[in-house]
Amino acid sequence: MIRKVYYSLMRNPTIALPFLIVCAFASGLVAVPPQASLKTASLESHEGLTISALPWTDPSQYKEKFPKKTPIAGGVLAIQVAFRNDSDESIRVNLERIRLTVELDGDNRQEVASLNSEELADAVLKPKVKDPTNRPKLPIPLPSSKGGRDKHWTELQTQAQNASVPTSVVAAHSTVQGLLYFDLQDQFDLLQNAHLYVPQLMQMTSGRAMTFFDIDLSRRGTQ
Repeated sequence: MIRKVYYSLMRNPTIALPFLIVCAFASGLVAVPPQASLKTASLESHEGLTISALPWTDPSQYKEKFPKKTPIAGGVLAIQVAFRNDSDESIRVNLERIRLTVELDGDNRQEVASLNSEELADAVLKPKVKDPTNRPKLPIPLPSSKGGRDKHWTELQTQAQNASVPTSVVAAHSTVQGLLYFDLQDQFDLLQNAHLYVPQLMQMTSGRAMTFFDIDLSRRGTQ
């Protein structure tokens, strides 16, 4: 269930400089599909952690990991994220709490929860009834029944699982990367004002909670 987001933007200053993107990719820490420009990722960095986010808006970006049915064909957006930990202790990221916040109209900001691999397969393969006169409101509930899960469902679920972020723990001086999935019901224009909100990060040795990340996905360069 999504809801209006009410959280404070008062926090420590962050770093979001374009040259960091070039450094990260040049060093091999972050990989992107060959179709994507180095300047198309959004990122934010503080407390020794850098998170980059690259929405996959081009269907060709999905073909390697989803050779047949792709998430974007079913109205689901994949965002490639990379967590680069330059600190001396491991960091735990609560992946289930990550949200894509979008502005529907005026001051109405909504948050969209990420889908796991099973929810993605349900969302992409479920029957869709489209009414061009009615813009769907987020979220549209996913079907609760597990009926109709055939080999095509299993194939898509496995592909989504293999491409997703593999672990919630980012070891010291290492990078974890993968895909997060958000059901936008084909409303990809919402990315114009979207943010990737990443709360609940913790330094594992000290147990200290870290400041949240709020990555502006509109602050991307041109290809």
